[in-house]
Amino acid sequence: MNILITGGAGYIGSRLAARLEGEHNVTVLDNFHRGTAVTESARLCEGDIRDESLLNELTRNIDVIFHLAAESAVMSANADPEYCFSTNVTGTFRVLQAAKANNVKRVVFSSSREVYGESPRLPVAESAPLAPRNIYGASKAAAEMCCGAFPGEISIARFSNVYGPGDKGRVIPHFVKNAVLDLPLTLFGARQVIDFVWIDTAVEALLQLGLGPYIPGPLNIASGTGIAIFELASRVVSAAGSSSTIEIAPAREVEVMRFVADVTAARSALNLPVPEDPLFGLPEVIQAARCSS
Repeated sequence: MNILITGGAGYIGSRLAARLEGEHNVTVLDNFHRGTAVTESARLCEGDIRDESLLNELTRNIDVIFHLAAESAVMSANADPEYCFSTNVTGTFRVLQAAKANNVKRVVFSSSREVYGESPRLPVAESAPLAPRNIYGASKAAAEMCCGAFPGEISIARFSNVYGPGDKGRVIPHFVKNAVLDLPLTLFGARQVIDFVWIDTAVEALLQLGLGPYIPGPLNIASGTGIAIFELASRVVSAAGSSSTIEIAPAREVEVMRFVADVTAARSALNLPVPEDPLFGLPEVIQAARCSS
C-alpha cells in the first residue's frame, strides 16, 4: 500500500511511519517547523502542506493519507495565529483537495480535544458541541468542517494529550525535564484535569482507522480518565526521585481547565488497550529524559 504521512517527522507521525515501514511504501512530508525525527526507509519530502502543486505530485497513486501536519501546541498557536490558521485550516483544505483530485481512497485527519473547549459536562462525548476556547482549537474545528465538505472516506481522530518518551514542549515532558534537573514544576492555576493517552495507543488508533474497515468518526482517542495536574506533578517528582518543588502560578486564559473524554465509541469501534493507570508510562518517559540529558 502507498501511504503519505503529512507531519511525518513529528512526534506521532514519526512513530506511525516507523510502524508502517517495511510493509508499505511510506512517503513523509514535513516542513520541520517542529518535527525532527525521520525514519530511514520512508521517502522523505521536505515541504509544506500549503503547497498545492507539491501535494498534487505527492498524492498521485497514494492509497491512504495520514494527515498530522499542524501547528499542534496551544501556546505556540496563540503566539502566531496566522501560521496556525494557514497551516491547520488552509493546509488541511489543500490536503483534501489533492486527495480528491488523485482519488486517494482514505484520509485520516488528526484533530484534537481542544475543539470542545471548556465543556460543562464530563466526560465529553463526540456529540458534544464544538466550542473551542483558543486559536488552536478553533483551527482544528474549522479543519474538521473542511473534512465534512469533501467526499470519500475521511476519518477523524480527536486526540487528548498524547505522551511518551522523546516528546517535547508539552506538559509531561516539561515536568519530567524539570524534575530530572531538580528544578521547580510550575502549575498554571493548579485546577486542570487532563486526559492522557500513551503514544503507542495513539499510533495504534491511527493504524486501525487508516488500514482497517472504514470508520467515519469522529472518535475520541483518549484514556477516559482524568488526571489532576497536581497529581501529575506529584507523581513525576516521586517517580523521578526528585527534590523539585511544585509551584502555583496564575492560570493561562487560553487553556482548557478540565477535560475527560468519553471513549465509549472508540472502544466499540477500535481494538485498543485500556490501561488501569493512564500514567503507566511515566517511568519510561523519565528514563528516556535521563538518557538524553
